[in-house]
Parts: sequence; C-alpha cells; structure tokens
Amino acid sequence: MKTAIATRVPVGSFFDLDRKDPDLTRLREQGAEPALPFALMERLVKTGVPYAEHARSLRSETVTVAGMTFDWYEAELPGEIADEINLTDYEIVSHTDERRTALTQALDRLSLVHPEGFARVREFVRGLLWVGLKPGVRVSSLTSSSDPALPYVIVFSDKASRHIPPNTVSEQPSHLYLAENLLHEGTHQSISFHVLQDQVFADGYSSRTSPKIEINWRAGQGEDRNRFWEIDRAFHATAVYNQLLRFRQTELRRDDLTPAERASFQSAYDEGLPAVRYLMRELELLTEHFTAHGRELLADLRGQTDHL
Repeated sequence: MKTAIATRVPVGSFFDLDRKDPDLTRLREQGAEPALPFALMERLVKTGVPYAEHARSLRSETVTVAGMTFDWYEAELPGEIADEINLTDYEIVSHTDERRTALTQALDRLSLVHPEGFARVREFVRGLLWVGLKPGVRVSSLTSSSDPALPYVIVFSDKASRHIPPNTVSEQPSHLYLAENLLHEGTHQSISFHVLQDQVFADGYSSRTSPKIEINWRAGQGEDRNRFWEIDRAFHATAVYNQLLRFRQTELRRDDLTPAERASFQSAYDEGLPAVRYLMRELELLTEHFTAHGRELLADLRGQTDHL
C-alpha cells in the first residue's frame, strides 16, 4: 500500500509524544499518559484552555492488540473538550462486553489481515472515544470522525459497526465495518500530521476562500458544506478513499465474509471507486493551490488511483 502520506511520526517532532518537553514529561511522570494528546491540542488551538488538565477526568480502559495499547476513554466528556471538537451533542457510551468484543475484533482484523493499515492506526491513534447522542438530541449520529485539533484521538459511534462510507448501511452490525472506520480515521490523522508538518498547500491558501468541488453523491444531505468541498477536504478524502478501497479489495478476496458483509463491501467499493476517480480529476485541475511537495503527493495519489 504505497503512499507518500506520512506513515511514521518523526522522532523529536511536535507530534512525538516521547520527546523531551516539560508539559509532556510532567504528564508522563504523573502517570497521565492518556492526557498527552490533549496537551498537543492546547498548543494547536491556542485558546488558553488547559485541555490536558480537563482530560485528567477521563478514565480509560486499555485495549491491547498485537502489542499495541490504546486508551479507550470513559467517564463524562469534559465540556471544554466537547466544545472544541464539536461533540456537544454526544456523550461517551458505556463499556459493554459487546462493544469491547467488537473493538478488539476490529483491531485484531486490521492487525492480521491489513497489517499496513494497522501500522498506520498504531502510529497515529492512541485514544478512542466511543460516543452516542445525548438523550433527547434529534440529529443524525456521526459514524466516525477525527479532528486535526486533537491528534491521536478518533471518535466513533455504534453506527460505525453498520455504516461504511459513503452510503453503504447494513442491517447487521459487523466488526469488519468497525475495522474500516478505525482505519478511516487513523488515515485522516496521518494526513493531518503531514499537512501540519509539511507545507502541502500554496502560500495564502485558506479553507475559507478555497474554490469548491461539487460532491454529487452528497446532494441529498442539504447543507452546502456537504455538497461543496474545499480543496483540503477533497485532498483528505482522496487519500483516505485510496486506503479504504484497498481495504475493501482485500476483504473481497477473502472467503470468511458473510453474504451480507460481502454485499456491503462490494457495494461500497463500487460506489467509492468512481468517487475517488472524480475527486482525483478535480484536484488535478486545481494544482496551483498546492506547493511543489503537494503536487508530488497528488502525483502519488494519481498512481494509487490508477491501480485501483
């Protein structure tokens, strides 16, 4: 699964949680490692809010797969953190045996069947927020998400065991769909790390003023932000879908899928392939908004897309 997008966190870089830094060292020495990503968040968003201190109220259960330990957060999500990453409508769900089994099976599937995908998740994910809508909230639930403002942490709901993007929904839950969504968000995090550390977009580029790419498959979702994507959002999506389509190809070559799982992955692959080809073509019409390095990434993505 060749990619020019970062696959490792550079030692000593801003995102290196083991680097010598007073705040990070203090948290490590105090046994508050689950709060480390929130210390990075403080520096990225620059609001003066001590997110790492708020994160101390989060307990975490460790989930270990293939030698890698993840912090699965529990307790109440602090309002200051929820406000910053747009989770005010959500709460952390209880850690049930069913969810624990699904999560372990999903990570195990990645490690055994998709080792390169698991390597990406292992490198760029530390914290897991399994959430659900608060009682009385009447909006459509997210499937999974991640925010560049909060490195190493990904968010997902029960819906992640039923829905794979863009539009495939299964009546029966499966840990295989959850595995894809974990890879989805881990890939987003790797792209965010890369964009924040290496200049991908040209001087003066801004999401607020970016040319927009029309997304026909989101036409029924109402809001313009879902129907018209900024260049950086389309770039993220193109890189992510290249990973997910390879995930689906691998699953479809296996003989241990249920008929429902096979049908879901085939439907998602058939829908995702023209989507990524469309995004690739649209981005190549807008190369003036990329640096030389960014154009190298686009060329690499073109090569990946052509081999799907």
